[in-house]
Amino acid sequence: MKKLLVVLLVVLAVLSFAKPLKVALLLNGNLGDKSFFDSAARGLDMAIRQLGIQGKIIEASYKQENWRPYLEDLSDQDYDIIIVGTWQMQEILEEVAAMNPDKKYFIFDTSVDYSKPGVKNVYSILYKQNEGSFLMGALAAMITTSGMPKTNPEPIIGFLGGMDIPVINDFLVGYIEGARYINPNIKVLISYVGNFNDPAKGKELSLAMYRQGADIIFNVAGNTGIGLLEAAKEADRWAIGVDSDQALIYESTDIEIAKRIVTSMMKNVDLSIFRGIKMHLEGRLVYGRAENLGILEGGVGVADNKYYRELVPEQFRNKIKEIENKITKGEIKVGTVFGMSQDDLNKLRMSVKP
Repeated sequence: MKKLLVVLLVVLAVLSFAKPLKVALLLNGNLGDKSFFDSAARGLDMAIRQLGIQGKIIEASYKQENWRPYLEDLSDQDYDIIIVGTWQMQEILEEVAAMNPDKKYFIFDTSVDYSKPGVKNVYSILYKQNEGSFLMGALAAMITTSGMPKTNPEPIIGFLGGMDIPVINDFLVGYIEGARYINPNIKVLISYVGNFNDPAKGKELSLAMYRQGADIIFNVAGNTGIGLLEAAKEADRWAIGVDSDQALIYESTDIEIAKRIVTSMMKNVDLSIFRGIKMHLEGRLVYGRAENLGILEGGVGVADNKYYRELVPEQFRNKIKEIENKITKGEIKVGTVFGMSQDDLNKLRMSVKP
């Protein structure tokens, strides 16, 4: 009995001096986008509060020359996991991870190329944004000709993309398919800003789409999308947020913007980062692979907040739930840009042009 007690005391002593997991989140941008990077930061904060880890957020800004030096510097420090995101970090991470085989890395919203050597220490998190945006397209198509305040009789909706790149176009494919599911004759105005950090340009292009007849526009533009939300307020039209629950974020700072965001397509970067860290702590996370998280896995979904419930008619919300169920059951197969030719993408875009 005494021996058992001694063993237990030793174990407790070891555990009491065990170092907490150290995690760094490197943003190739800045906090304050009220969207993508802010969501990633919330995920790390959740892990700090609920899992007892040590965490640090590093803002490398949107200057690309900063990104690799920051990642190399963090890799030289004593962090157990280093987290990065976006397609722009893929090649940088592939090279740095290969030089630091004893480190663990996450990358979200894209995947490293696992056919390359040296990336078995990387866990990639992908999202089925096409599924979430299918729901947004269906909702926009219902709202645009509903007779709701701020709408006109024309079946025209809008899409603001940060850049003309695959992940943004995956949103677009789902959005168009969802809108057509409701109205095969829907028209979609499409604008790309060219980067994710130009709210002024985002506002300019959004106002132009509102003037052309769109009464609701989907924001898929990161920090640039702040301009769309400002345009919705100025034009007194509807907007759909992205990544984070943007209505609730704006509620305390600009209620007039919040009241024009009917919902947001949640890309749950925060929950996926928290989930990955938790699985690592439990010894269940498998590195050297990518996971693709959709509606079923909680990777994407609808922001079911008070604005959504107050602004969107119940019959529309019930229809969105019905569509969600059909997607999770495989009764609706949502198309994706991945594997689609450029010609087919161009044809799709032209087919919904007003």
